[in-house]
Amino acid sequence: MRTLRFALILAAALLLSLPGFAQNIQRAEPLSWWVGMNTPLQVMFYGEGIGTADVEVIEDGVRVTQVHRAESPNYLFVDVEVDSRATAGDYTFRFTQGNGSFTHPYHIGQRREGSRDRQSFTTADMVYLIMPDRFANGDPSNDNTDDTTEKADRSNFHGRHGGDIQGIIDHLDYIASIGATAIWSTPLTLDNDRRGSYHQYATSDYYKIDPRFGTNDLYKEMVREAHRHGLKIIMDVVTNHCGITHWWMEDLPFADWINQFPQYTGTTHAMALPMAPNSSKYDQEIFYRGWFTGGMPDMNLANPYVLQYFKQWAVWWIENMDIDGLRVDTYPYNDKYAMAEWVRSVLDEYPNLSIVGESWHGQPSQVAYWVGGQHNYDGFDSHLPMGMDFPLMNAVIGALGENNRRGGVNAIYEVLTQDFLFRDPNRLMIFLDNHDTDHLADFGGGDPRKSKIGIALLATMRGMPQVWVGTELMFQSLDRSQGHGSARIDFPGGWPGDERDLFTPADRTPEEQEVFEYFSKLFNWRKGKEVIHNGGFVQFYSRDNNYVYFRYNDDEVVMTVLNFSGEPRTIDWDRYAEMIGGIASGYDIVSETTVPTTGPYEIAPYGTAVIEFAK
Repeated sequence: MRTLRFALILAAALLLSLPGFAQNIQRAEPLSWWVGMNTPLQVMFYGEGIGTADVEVIEDGVRVTQVHRAESPNYLFVDVEVDSRATAGDYTFRFTQGNGSFTHPYHIGQRREGSRDRQSFTTADMVYLIMPDRFANGDPSNDNTDDTTEKADRSNFHGRHGGDIQGIIDHLDYIASIGATAIWSTPLTLDNDRRGSYHQYATSDYYKIDPRFGTNDLYKEMVREAHRHGLKIIMDVVTNHCGITHWWMEDLPFADWINQFPQYTGTTHAMALPMAPNSSKYDQEIFYRGWFTGGMPDMNLANPYVLQYFKQWAVWWIENMDIDGLRVDTYPYNDKYAMAEWVRSVLDEYPNLSIVGESWHGQPSQVAYWVGGQHNYDGFDSHLPMGMDFPLMNAVIGALGENNRRGGVNAIYEVLTQDFLFRDPNRLMIFLDNHDTDHLADFGGGDPRKSKIGIALLATMRGMPQVWVGTELMFQSLDRSQGHGSARIDFPGGWPGDERDLFTPADRTPEEQEVFEYFSKLFNWRKGKEVIHNGGFVQFYSRDNNYVYFRYNDDEVVMTVLNFSGEPRTIDWDRYAEMIGGIASGYDIVSETTVPTTGPYEIAPYGTAVIEFAK
């Protein structure tokens, strides 16, 4: 068999030299596949003039079932069946055009044991959000590469600064030490825009890690090392749009591969529209098909080849890199029915996988629409396992601001009274800042007491907490008038020669160290607290900006007290008798002191307390 294969390859090489014969395959995506997958395999081949070729697989166990011709003559979409008894290894596609033929290798691998049943991120996790370009530069040699356009310039708020995958690997010990159990990294795939590419949401190649971050192999090493540190990896995926520099923009397979208008048309960003019963078809057309920005062409997920491409792409990264979950960017902008099919397809391959969709809405009812299993008025089900609690974020940062903006503490209360809208409110990712906002410390005016209020809430509230890198050290934006670029600051100590190294205590200010210790103590404590992960939730209405809520189960109760007032407050134990009546004392997690429930207990201005009680 090997002798025959060599002869075929040699013959193909000779035929390729003949005039008018198609060039060899330039791209085959997905790059590889596995035996025993549920997801149907459709390989997209790209090469000059390949569209007229016939295709077969030479070896037994893998066969071509159908060939689809694109509008461009340079594509073939090939449906492939991998027998469940096929042997893992290298297979050979043979392309025939007229009297000539050539071959292309393709690898079919063996799945990891237990891959289908992999466990994902849950409410037991704390997710640490990293923007890699601004985290740590572990390999300065890849700051600039010959095959990418934008070069590193740390003086530019909106430019590349040189952070990379090696920088993440180098600091996994630090991330694990603060109580994180999962890492969500903003995208690492190639973004070759000529400026502002550091955010990576304008993908130029869906199957290639940006060389300024590293390589596909280094990404796989990062996942492996993260797992060794007890950290899960959440991949940020972008299905709504690609980048204007994506390689296929020079030669689209089909005219409707992306959404196009006679002239440039941007989306309206009217994010409530997909769920509105009274929205016009005209507005729906512009919202769904309009481009996110001029540099981000809108993908047409209604095209079945596009949808299949993204189904396979997600599965390829999960299976190949051993990823633990997905975060989907700009979720409501996608064709909602196509994306519901996409989610179902990924979950059919990995039933326990968590997928969280970014749905930036101000009302709990709007967020609830996008969480799977809801009884929506129009029958729509996204199938998404988890949503993002933007309404809670808005309420908390308003209460932390000057004069308790946006309704003060009871705006938080009002948001949480609407938990009835969710089949399970624990299936929400909770957060107070992220890469698209200012920092928690910005909202609190740089007051460490207010940062600790936000941290205590994230550590004890229902749902799964996500914190943005630097929250534990009170990161603040450099110049808030400059927008996102100035908020996405470099982690001091992540670059050779930095004046300060905040990865270690020696260079921290007393306030930074105070918040760091508070953060680390609470989130490391949270790791083992089932009552926080899945316990019940009861909150009490505030009349004095002192917000109190409880988490409880059959064995214990945790009381969280958050004083949003500049005045001290005294706890009235009798008011909370329904939760802790008959229990003589609790234990303050942070101060490590016993708290009697028989005498006065004062909470300092902008103070916090997390107290656990054994039943």
